[in-house]
Amino acid sequence: MDSQHTFSRRHFMGGAAAALGAMGLNPTAVIGAGLKPPPKGVEPLDPYDDLAKLSSNENPYGPSEKMLEAMKGAWKYSNRYGYPDGDILEKIAASHGVSTDHVMINAGSGETLRVAGLAFLRHEEKVVGVSPTYMTVYRTASGIDADVIDRPLLPDYTQDIDDLIEVTNRNYRDVGMVYICNPNNPTGVIVPSDDIRRLLDGIPEDIPVLIDEAYHHFIEDPRYETAIPYIKEGRKVLVTRTFSKIYGLAGMRLGYGVATPDMIDEMRDYATGSVNALVKWGGVAALEDREYEAWIKETSNTLRDQTADALRAQGFDVLPSETNFFMVRTGRPTAEVRAAFREHDVAVGRDFPPMLDWLRVSIGTEDEMKRFMTAWNQIFPDGMTAAESNGRS
Repeated sequence: MDSQHTFSRRHFMGGAAAALGAMGLNPTAVIGAGLKPPPKGVEPLDPYDDLAKLSSNENPYGPSEKMLEAMKGAWKYSNRYGYPDGDILEKIAASHGVSTDHVMINAGSGETLRVAGLAFLRHEEKVVGVSPTYMTVYRTASGIDADVIDRPLLPDYTQDIDDLIEVTNRNYRDVGMVYICNPNNPTGVIVPSDDIRRLLDGIPEDIPVLIDEAYHHFIEDPRYETAIPYIKEGRKVLVTRTFSKIYGLAGMRLGYGVATPDMIDEMRDYATGSVNALVKWGGVAALEDREYEAWIKETSNTLRDQTADALRAQGFDVLPSETNFFMVRTGRPTAEVRAAFREHDVAVGRDFPPMLDWLRVSIGTEDEMKRFMTAWNQIFPDGMTAAESNGRS
């Protein structure tokens, strides 16, 4: 989808939402319009204390029917050590066109990020990245007395690649790793492929670059490309992926890293080997269930864009997201808005300093997004005017 098409579509949707409001119709009627029905067996799981859970970027539908069946069949291995695992490592490697010595599986991509921090950062070395972003690597650095050089985002909330190159080169002797979350969490904004190449070409080739692609499957922007081809070139790049998002296995914990074999070997001593039999079989089924993956992407992206356009029509700024969440500027302290949503049984995102008047909203089911908009319209009954009266200039 090119940028002109994106702008025109959003402009149209925003105008449509505004027109509905002018006619006195419920703006939530836009949410879910035009969605295809789910594949067989794809339904929200049991209610979670009757809460619309829009705070943790999860797949609200859970694993597909094929994944559940595969995990159910793996229970017979629960008492074994050397059990068949569906060739999960081979399946992941094949999906990226690499050999198995390029891949490490872990209990969620969070563990892969921690393992990378332990493997590539020494005491008093530095990891270079931006802020706000996903913090696991930074927390790992702090835990081993390494340092974090976190650079601010640009005014348009993109990552300043020129600044990251300059800072890395200036601190070259002390830099143990560069970290890029792409798309970035919490902003949902991508780093275009040209910028990734410029970063890799602009810093010393012996510095490891960790590129977190947890939300890769939701991206539609043609400027984005995965960084895995750089690994095939022999670059010192580690790409991390997860089954927690589009595949709905957040509670089961499965993620992995793709890197050159020498980097994987460096990381291996720090891994726990704690991935269980059930999720390995679930992961194999996930990679094969293209129908489910496509439906989750289409449904999540449609609900995201419809909700964001409804908020824009009320005068709120919403960052252009390529993930299963978005950020909206409320003009009020995030903690205050979050508490107001909890009174409506809706959970929304935590604080992300310094963006303390921006709210991160994960994409739930159609019903959950309607509940979100109903609560939003009660918290902000006059649109952006209500936020301005609470201190936004």
